[in-house]
Amino acid sequence: MNKWQIEDLLKDYQWKLQSVKIMRESMNEINVNMTAQYGLQAAMPKASGNPSDPILREVERRDERWKKIHDYEKDIQLIQSKIQKVNNEREVEVLYWLLDGKSMRWIGLHMGLSHTHIQRIKDAVIENMIA
Repeated sequence: MNKWQIEDLLKDYQWKLQSVKIMRESMNEINVNMTAQYGLQAAMPKASGNPSDPILREVERRDERWKKIHDYEKDIQLIQSKIQKVNNEREVEVLYWLLDGKSMRWIGLHMGLSHTHIQRIKDAVIENMIA
């Protein structure tokens, strides 16, 4: 991974984490409410082409949603696996605030540093994660 990819993953970490949580909850609710189709109609052949069966379309939509959840989880796990590479106390603090979705200005105000200094610390965090 390069610097920009890790920087993008750090920016997207918080919303991807929240999205996975919400999507998993909604998918589990759907699982409870969906029932399988049994009997003679389930064994009948289906037409080819664009499916007209609303259940099949829903299954395909849900399958795409699970793939998106899996992609988000891979990104989240990648960042989580690289967190231990950051050892400096200030860098760790900046990293955790970034993962919480805070802006560099907010972090700078919180830590009593300028946002440009926070930018330099963030760059050092990314370099540590790449190594």
